[in-house]
Amino acid sequence: MLATVIHAARDIRVETVPDPVITTGDDAIVKVVAACVCGSDLWPYRGITPTHEPHRIGHEFIGIVEAIGDDVVSINVGDFVIAPFYVCDNTCANCRNGVSTSCLNGGWWGSNDQKGAFADAGQGERVRVPLADGTLVVVRRQGQGHEHEHEPVLDEHVPGLLALSDVMGTGHHAAVSAGVQPGETVAVVGDGAVGLCAIIAAKRLGATTIIAMSRHADRQALARRFGATHVVAERGADGIAAVRRLTGGIGADRVLECVGTKESMDQAIRSARPGGMVGYVGAPYVAPELPLRPLFNANVGVNGGVAPVRGYIEELLPDVLSGAIEPGRVFDLELPLAEAAEAYAAMDERRAIKVLLRP
Repeated sequence: MLATVIHAARDIRVETVPDPVITTGDDAIVKVVAACVCGSDLWPYRGITPTHEPHRIGHEFIGIVEAIGDDVVSINVGDFVIAPFYVCDNTCANCRNGVSTSCLNGGWWGSNDQKGAFADAGQGERVRVPLADGTLVVVRRQGQGHEHEHEPVLDEHVPGLLALSDVMGTGHHAAVSAGVQPGETVAVVGDGAVGLCAIIAAKRLGATTIIAMSRHADRQALARRFGATHVVAERGADGIAAVRRLTGGIGADRVLECVGTKESMDQAIRSARPGGMVGYVGAPYVAPELPLRPLFNANVGVNGGVAPVRGYIEELLPDVLSGAIEPGRVFDLELPLAEAAEAYAAMDERRAIKVLLRP
């Protein structure tokens, strides 16, 4: 089968790799309907995260179950499923505590941990899914009375369902971590796919004033479609001042940090009102130090981390299927899997917000 393999910085290839096979009773084989490139995939693409040897890449996919192991009980052949960006059993103590990203038996797509248990990755034609009962979320069950058929998922739903594998749940985690409540003012730092989905999440949780911090006209337009009431293009001290002007001089009740740099975290903290809260989900590859004195002085709280999206998918799924939220609109470019290298280049060069790949 075909899959995306990263060889080195800016060296993405689509190659023939072995077909996945069931190796444990907990496995499932999923035929990928759609996958995508994540902003975090750009770290190895740019060489910031080193690639020591070629390996498969990609951690977001949806598809149809083709085979299951003998011990799988909640997933059936023919089910249309969403895979979160990690593997989890959904039963261990950490999973039960709502932190499935720290599953005691789980891991990350494309990883060689646990003797290669999670070495498969999402940007390919098929994926072996370990711990299938815990990892996968069923969108549509196999059709009743039709042994070889499954209920159809409309093509128009595919982008939104794919967004639930990572970016929509991650944006939601920022809003939940910040404690967004109805009637509040929310500022969102970051206008990538996660930041845009954080706007959706803030509106869904009842925020009435939503400030999108964005310098790009196309992303500003999408932010407004998703529910942003104001746009601030400035950064640094000017951006903080602009947020305060929009909030009676005090700052936002909640600030959602969706970038992961020292500058973005500083922007978020200083845009919050005294007693406010920052929810952060930006992956800090170069970890910024928290400025404790400003936090202390203003009683600003900080909460967040890697998003346990497996626990959010079932909550958000009905709103995607009904059209109440439209996170799939963050995919502004669609390409065949064979053109994965162009997908990475387009996102790296900011010619696309997020690219959907079709095998």
